[in-house]
Amino acid sequence: MNQNLSANPQSIIDFVNVSMKYKKDVTVLHDVSFSVNKGEFVFVVGPSGAGKSTILSLLHRALAPSSGKIRSAGYNLSELRDSQVPKYRRNVGIVFQDFKLLPKRTVAQNIAIALHVAGIKRAIVKRNVDRVLEWTNLTHRKNALPEDISGGEQQRTAIARAIVNDPPIILADEPTGNLDPSLAIDIMNLFERFNRRGATVLIATHDISLAEYLNKRIIKLEQGQIVEE
Repeated sequence: MNQNLSANPQSIIDFVNVSMKYKKDVTVLHDVSFSVNKGEFVFVVGPSGAGKSTILSLLHRALAPSSGKIRSAGYNLSELRDSQVPKYRRNVGIVFQDFKLLPKRTVAQNIAIALHVAGIKRAIVKRNVDRVLEWTNLTHRKNALPEDISGGEQQRTAIARAIVNDPPIILADEPTGNLDPSLAIDIMNLFERFNRRGATVLIATHDISLAEYLNKRIIKLEQGQIVEE
């Protein structure tokens, strides 16, 4: 099942000739191939409709490719059974574009959800949640509901939820799309912090200037194809 799809032993993500069709006549990815090494920080950039979010959805295993092979965290996602998806997702923290915070749960409760689902003991959940609250400067907001905090604080909550179980891979879809430039840099500094701790970070964004400012590797997409690295 978890066959090696890459000749590069350092890679943690491999796309091999991946195509994705939503309908017979709508192809959003065309024969895409790339690898990401363990510990890399990579931006996938391109305009709306280029296929950036589809790549992240494939890596989160919300979608399966129409053709090609995807390897992530040692799993062959192209052949992964639905029953194995929850176990695989423990390796992947994802920050959704619209945050997806539960409106009736506090900041701390939203962060803790992933750990509760994994069956982690209550004492360990509290310790991990308190740790990431401190990292993301949210300790003073831990009992607030999402509607009572700012957009930047909602974004940090979503990031804290994604990294609370120390996943080896962190995905983020337009994590600074609704933030002003100074807050965007703060959010990127957070991702850099987790990257320095050893996490592989893959961020989809239309803002190539932000990626260039941070001097990270860039994979540029246009109309579902890689046009530049």
